[in-house]
Amino acid sequence: MGKSSDIRSKIIASSFSLRPLGGYDFCMPKEIEIKFRIENPPALTRALKQAGFKQLTRSTHEMNSLYDLPGQKLRKRGDMLRLRKYGEAWVLTHKAKGTSSRHKVRVELETRVENGQQMDAILRILGFAPTFRYEKYRAEWSDGTGHVVLDETPIGNFGEIEGPSRWIDRTARALGIGRSDYITQTYAPMFFAWKQRTHSTAREMTFRAVGSRKR
Repeated sequence: MGKSSDIRSKIIASSFSLRPLGGYDFCMPKEIEIKFRIENPPALTRALKQAGFKQLTRSTHEMNSLYDLPGQKLRKRGDMLRLRKYGEAWVLTHKAKGTSSRHKVRVELETRVENGQQMDAILRILGFAPTFRYEKYRAEWSDGTGHVVLDETPIGNFGEIEGPSRWIDRTARALGIGRSDYITQTYAPMFFAWKQRTHSTAREMTFRAVGSRKR
């Protein structure tokens, strides 16, 4: 790797360490968020700046693998186990069964992992196996209270607003997002709904499988 790549990795790692991963905070181990479809990325970026948000990370490649036990035991009880690679950083996340009303709320625990390949091997030894992969490019923004992330995915551009419930609604209004635009599904069911609409034969939400343009 060249010097510029090393510098980029350090910037990403530094930005990553400044915030609770995925919104997880040991004082409040709950993820509260909504997603929304991004119709006009440049306009949304301008709105974020006008609302006082600062960009923490540039759009960075992210690959996610969901794991489960034989018989899909985790999925059946509403749990999720995910190994994520964001830039050069690996994170292991468990999400408990959540509730969805206006916002998606679920308990979330996560930790950084030094070696993603070794973590994958450990999970397989323990009886877990990858069941679904999804890929995206993610840029992260914050105003010091919560986070807004902008995702470029194989099935379209989406944003997430994560933080305290009232702050989510205030931020959504500031960004021109109505409550009818809120999405409380995760990417896996969103992908399978997209498959049904488009009759795609893709088995995972990656740019190669879906056939959409990569960067």
